[in-house]
Amino acid sequence: MSQIITLTTDFGLQDQYVSSMKAVILGLAPDVRLIDISHDIPAQDIMAGAWVIRNSAFLFPKNTVHLVVVDPGVGTDRHPIVLKINDQYFVGPDNGIFSLFYSEFQFEAIKLNKQKYWRKERSRTFHGRDIFAPVAAHLINGVSLKELGDPIKDLVTYHWAVPIG
Repeated sequence: MSQIITLTTDFGLQDQYVSSMKAVILGLAPDVRLIDISHDIPAQDIMAGAWVIRNSAFLFPKNTVHLVVVDPGVGTDRHPIVLKINDQYFVGPDNGIFSLFYSEFQFEAIKLNKQKYWRKERSRTFHGRDIFAPVAAHLINGVSLKELGDPIKDLVTYHWAVPIG
């Protein structure tokens, strides 16, 4: 597997949140290359995050893991998921952030419900650090999708306006 994890968030860089996710990843996968796509997605703007990840992800080598956290629903009952699309992996919330992929690509979707791959100490409001970052590291380390959770079919989807003509 490629040893690259990309990070895309709406966290900004003014505090410890991005570095906390990186610390968790490096603790589990010390040789991984971490690439920041953007941490300046407008706060809670799922559509902007979807646009950025859709237009950058497939420039990376096969088997790159893309960690995407624009998550206004953190702490709610929304599911954490991982998608496999064309030998790329996408880890993040099931909140529509990956909607631009659904009609364009065949994909496998897994609901991340195997908590042994999460941090033992978990916050209700920092799933980026406590669920998504460790799962991304475990993927890099060769853990299979089926070990991480169960298939999910009904994904939250944003429907985008399409120009006519």
